Amino acid sequence: MASLRKANAYSKRKVTPFTRTSKRKNRAYIKVIPPQKIVKFVMGKFALIEKGKLPHKLIMASTEKCQIRHNALEACRQFINKKLDKNLSGMYAFKVVPFPHHIQRENKMITGAGADRMQTGMQLSFGKSMGKAAIMKVGAPIFEIHLPNEKAIQMARKTLKQVNSKLPCKSNIVYEKLN
Repeated sequence: MASLRKANAYSKRKVTPFTRTSKRKNRAYIKVIPPQKIVKFVMGKFALIEKGKLPHKLIMASTEKCQIRHNALEACRQFINKKLDKNLSGMYAFKVVPFPHHIQRENKMITGAGADRMQTGMQLSFGKSMGKAAIMKVGAPIFEIHLPNEKAIQMARKTLKQVNSKLPCKSNIVYEKLN
């Protein structure tokens, strides 16, 4: 069974975004694009924002350049949505802002019996696609939550702090009051 590499193998490296594939076979280095793991990007009731019933807004923003994998974003999304739905029961709007376009690649290495030698072939290999990631810049929003009152703000802020350990980058929580 294949397992994922550690996130630090990808998360803070300088990277050129690679998102394109070609329909022409001789130009397509990436043969398969991994499926998107994020099921929903928008949850809750965004119509309540226009009616003015959700005047408070929390944004979780990245404070450093990094890559966030789609499975990490999905894990955070599920956790936050479950907490918000349990405590606020439909009186919120929640959005996952980044869309993972960047295709991560890996050149799999085989270790021999006894683990004394390792495969060293294909020095500058392109690698096979392993997953997708969103490339984040400093100050880029990760999650956006619209809330009705002060009590909900405290609960959501606590939830976002719990989720921070699932992400590969440092982040901060910004509060805005809407008119």
